[in-house]
Amino acid sequence: MPADKNIHVLFLSRWYPHRYDPMPGLFVQRHAEAVALYTKVSLLYVHPDKQLKYKKHEIFETEENGVYTIKIYYRNHDYKIPFLNEIIKGWKYFRYNRKGIRLIERKKGKANLLHVNILTRLGVIAYFQKLLSGTPYIITEHWSRYLPITNTYHGKFRKRITKLLAKKAGAITAVTGNLKKAMQNHGIHNRNFEVVPNVVDTNKFIPAEKQHTGKKCIVHISCFEDRSKNISGIINVIERLSKKRDDFELILVGEGINLDQMKSLAAEKGLTDKTIRFTGLLENKTLIEALQQADFMLMFSNYENMPVVINESLSCGVPVISSDVGGISEVINPQTGLLVEKGNEQHLEEKINSMLDHFREFNSQKLREYAIKNFSYEAVGRRFVEIYEITINNIK
Repeated sequence: MPADKNIHVLFLSRWYPHRYDPMPGLFVQRHAEAVALYTKVSLLYVHPDKQLKYKKHEIFETEENGVYTIKIYYRNHDYKIPFLNEIIKGWKYFRYNRKGIRLIERKKGKANLLHVNILTRLGVIAYFQKLLSGTPYIITEHWSRYLPITNTYHGKFRKRITKLLAKKAGAITAVTGNLKKAMQNHGIHNRNFEVVPNVVDTNKFIPAEKQHTGKKCIVHISCFEDRSKNISGIINVIERLSKKRDDFELILVGEGINLDQMKSLAAEKGLTDKTIRFTGLLENKTLIEALQQADFMLMFSNYENMPVVINESLSCGVPVISSDVGGISEVINPQTGLLVEKGNEQHLEEKINSMLDHFREFNSQKLREYAIKNFSYEAVGRRFVEIYEITINNIK
């Protein structure tokens, strides 16, 4: 698909990498960069900041990888009257988003379409903009709050507004079919409801020659929040398996609230530095190398939407074992890896034991081709632009 710079898309995002933590919203940034391969893209991120003491707000302007970005941080206070507190906070968020939209219009021109990321409040802003100027909008949802296992989508008023915003959107996309179904089960419908996955930089996540010549290497990468990721379950299984065979090691990559607890658990079981190794947080080149050197990647989550590390692993030509939760079964099949029953440690032990003997039977090049076809910047960006064109043409 050739580039069409006549279309100017403005991303509105509730989550985005910010100055205190660069991790939240990386998937939104990657979606914007994917779209920027084909069309003109601006992005607005507005965030309250209690650390602002002497300024009402700060505005940062950047342009990187084809995405012109304005970030606005504004001073926010907690007021003693709860109802008044919510009204004032909501008004400030609305006002600064409107300010950001006007700044982008002055610098880059009026957008043909707004791309809302994460409902509901930004949907209200997009709907207001549509009423004001006729600009259509689409919605992309990433949040797992709609899934039955998380069950955090509450409030009659919120649900009513969300349904209206969804109906008035030109299209809705979800990052998995599982999330799409969960949203529809909540009454969130649109005549053009599509699945568009998260992006992987397939030019960076590439296969590499294995350097280890000793033990077979399993890698797990997560945020070390045991309630969702079930790392303790993985450690329990590895302990049992290590008593049957000693030809493997597990590399645990990441950091989070339960990291120290998981280190203690591994130490209590006598696995540390013998069968299990903790690396801490790895990013960029070191993260890619950890995946490249793995013989297979392992997840055992109790609930997920669709962890991008699975797609990154496949892009490196590395098969995956994962619990069958969220949208993971949409990607993991007999050609890409193995699925296990959620929470079933015996089942996981059997699958790991089998994978240790058969991981070479997975075709690394075919795994990578699958990732490029479905998750590359080119594939995802092209899909979004097709949705934009349909949405814009429908209002002409």
